[in-house]
Amino acid sequence: MRRQVRKRSAPDSTVGCGPLIPPLVESARPLRQQVFERVRAAGLTARVQVARDLSVSPASVTTIVSELIEAGLVEEVATRREGESGRGRPVVALGVRAAAHRVVGLKISDRDLSAVVMDFAGHLLAEHHEERSPEALPPDRILGLIETLLDRVTTKAGLTRQDLSAVGIGLPGYVDSAGGRVLWSSILSERNVPLGRLVTERLGLPAQIDNDANLCAMAELWFGAGRRLSDFVVVTIEHGLGMGMVTNHRIFRGARGIGMELGHTKVQLDGALCRCGQRGCLEAYVADYALAREATTALNWTHRQTQSTAVLLESLHDHAKAGNQAARSIFRRAGRYLAVGLANVVNLVDPPLLILAGARLRFDYLYAEETLAEMNALVLETGRPLPEIEIHAWGEMLWAHGAAALALSALGERLLALPREGVAQ
Repeated sequence: MRRQVRKRSAPDSTVGCGPLIPPLVESARPLRQQVFERVRAAGLTARVQVARDLSVSPASVTTIVSELIEAGLVEEVATRREGESGRGRPVVALGVRAAAHRVVGLKISDRDLSAVVMDFAGHLLAEHHEERSPEALPPDRILGLIETLLDRVTTKAGLTRQDLSAVGIGLPGYVDSAGGRVLWSSILSERNVPLGRLVTERLGLPAQIDNDANLCAMAELWFGAGRRLSDFVVVTIEHGLGMGMVTNHRIFRGARGIGMELGHTKVQLDGALCRCGQRGCLEAYVADYALAREATTALNWTHRQTQSTAVLLESLHDHAKAGNQAARSIFRRAGRYLAVGLANVVNLVDPPLLILAGARLRFDYLYAEETLAEMNALVLETGRPLPEIEIHAWGEMLWAHGAAALALSALGERLLALPREGVAQ
C-alpha cells in the first residue's frame, strides 16, 4: 500500500497562531474521578486531606464523596490516629469499597501463563502460574487458554466468573489497546485479531488488552517504584525485549497505540533475523531466542535443539558462571547491544528513572557493570546526572499485576462516568 505523503504550503498568518487546545484535555479529568483516584491511591484518607491535595473546597469533596458512597464505590472506615489509645472517638477516614468489584489480570506469553485476582482496592486475592508449549495458536485456541486460566485463578480465590467485573490481558506484540485488536503477536498464528471483542463475547466480561511491556509499566505505576513519579521508562527483558513509558502519570502508546517497540528498533542493517520477520532488530541480539541461537552455534549444542529454551539458557548461564569464555562472550555481546538500546532510550526520552524488569534479569551478565558503563559512555555528555537505574527481577507475576491494574483502571473510568449508577452489593 502506498504511503500517503502530504505537502503543505507556506504557513497562513491570517488564521491565528499557537496550538489549538481543546477545552477539555485528558489531564483535566472530572473532579469526581480525581476524588476517587485520590482515595484509591491513599488507601485511607480524610475528606479534608483530599480537599487539600486537590486544592478544592471541602464542601465540593463532601458532596462528591456522598455520591461515591451512595454508588457503593467508597466507604467510611473508623480509624485511630497513630499513637492514640483505645479511648476517645475514632477518626472517620475514606477508603475504596474493596468488595464492590473484583477483576482478573492475565498474562499470555510464549512459554507461560500467569493470572491474579484483585478486589476493587487492588488487594491480591489469588494468583496462578503455569507453563505452556511455545507455539503460535489460532484465535480460538488462545481464547480457550484464556478461559481456562481465568477459571483456574478464580477457583483459587473461591469465586466464580459471575463474581467478576472485568478482565485485563497482556500479550507480546503490536496491540491496539483502544481498539482491542492484536495486529501481530508471537503467540497468535493470525494477524489483526479483534481479541478484546472475542474475549468479551467468550467470557461475558468487559475485556481490556494491551502489550505486555505496557502492563509491566502499569504494574510499576500502580504498585511499584513509579507510583510517585509522573514520568519513567520500563525496559523488559523476557522472551522478547519490550519497553513501556509513563508520561504525566499515563501510559504512552503512540498515535496508533503501538509505540515504544524498543525491541524492534534497528541496530544492524541486514543483521540477525528477528521473530517479527525483519532483520537487525535489537531483540534479535538480546532476547532469549537470540541467546539460545548463539549458544547452539558457539558451544556446539546442536544435540540440545530439542530442549526447551528455558533449560538451554539456564545451562548457558551456569557455563558462564563457571568461567566458560564462549558462554561469557554470548552474554557480553548481548549486554553490549542492550547498552546501545538503553543509551538510545536515554538520549531520546531523558527519563528520570529507567527500570529494567523481567524474568531474564536473573542472568546478571546482561546488566553487568561493564554493560551499564558502556551505556553511560554512549549517552550524550551534558554535565547533568544520568537517570536513576533500578533492576527489578520480579518474575512472571508482575505482568499479571499490570493486567489487573489495566482492568481496574478501565472499570473505574466506566463506573465514574455513570454518576448515580449503583453496584452489586
